[in-house]
Amino acid sequence: MPDRRQPDPSTDDNPFAAPPEGRPDQPWQPRQPQRPRDGGGPSGPKPGGGGQEPGGPARWDPMDPVQRRARYAMLAGMWGFFFGIFGIPSVGLLLGALAMYWGISALRGRPATPADPAKGTPARPGGLAALGPAARPQRAAAVSGMVSATLALLLAGASYGLQLAYKDFYVCRDDALTQTAELQCNTLLPDNMIGNVLKVQR
Repeated sequence: MPDRRQPDPSTDDNPFAAPPEGRPDQPWQPRQPQRPRDGGGPSGPKPGGGGQEPGGPARWDPMDPVQRRARYAMLAGMWGFFFGIFGIPSVGLLLGALAMYWGISALRGRPATPADPAKGTPARPGGLAALGPAARPQRAAAVSGMVSATLALLLAGASYGLQLAYKDFYVCRDDALTQTAELQCNTLLPDNMIGNVLKVQR
């Protein structure tokens, strides 16, 4: 009777190794992760944690109205500032006002609710503290939106103020039919830095 070789222990964990002689074929099964020798479980996200480690960055929840308003404030303030720079004060004024409203409402957050023993609901904090880990990025978004909204409102106000202060120049420039007539409107401007900025260039 021929001598059979004993299975090599080093090939027990090799999925490509041939099975030992005499063992029947078995269906394929996924390999189970091996636990460390110290007895600890494998590290990774916990079930129900959304793939986040404790204390990690919180994801943005688009279903939360407070977080939506913070992002709206940031975007509206940024675009309001750009429209103010590009010389469209009406759009900049609108977006700046919306950004201020959304930013203030986002910073105020939701009102606090007391605990209800009858329903078993715990007390909830008010303001941005109710968002938990997501409060910090939303506060930063709301504040940045309000800062850019302030700049947009200042640009729009300055533009409208110049149009009121030098109304004769703007009316003359808009009614001019030729470039020569448009250049004559520069005489209605003061001889200072503002006049040099607003005057019609040759």
